[in-house]
Amino acid sequence: MSEAQGVSAMQALTIRLQDEIFALDATSVREILDPVPITRVPNAPDFVGGLINVRGTIVPLADLRVVFGMDRPPADHDTRIVVVEFDLDGEPMVAGILADRVDEVTDIEASATTAVPTVGMRWPQAFVRGIGKRDDCFIIIPDMQRIFRTGGMEAASGQNEERH
Repeated sequence: MSEAQGVSAMQALTIRLQDEIFALDATSVREILDPVPITRVPNAPDFVGGLINVRGTIVPLADLRVVFGMDRPPADHDTRIVVVEFDLDGEPMVAGILADRVDEVTDIEASATTAVPTVGMRWPQAFVRGIGKRDDCFIIIPDMQRIFRTGGMEAASGQNEERH
């Protein structure tokens, strides 16, 4: 298989969304929080339907489960918010990412990543930079810039396409 586009060796914070493992670039992680009060934004898309206060700064709270077409169970004792900062069209973007659980910081070698398969994907291809493999587990490496640039809107149209 070919090398995943834009995925090189990375130190990653692995999080769980349901039973799936996702990798966030560890260098983009500012902090990990226990759940905090969420201010819902009327008429906002489900993907970023709320705001949180992080040390006096208002930060959008994103739920990647919406983008990846997953169920959204209520928060429990493992739920965390991962505050990340990344570049979005040349500007710094700070956002909270809802995680069902935070696992660990680990290295994902470039040789252990592959491009996104064109068939058989459960997740919208447009939002996945690559798939990593560690032990017997697959790790989804989301394309955070594309997800936030589109507001997760491509996911809905991509999931509704008819497959032949």
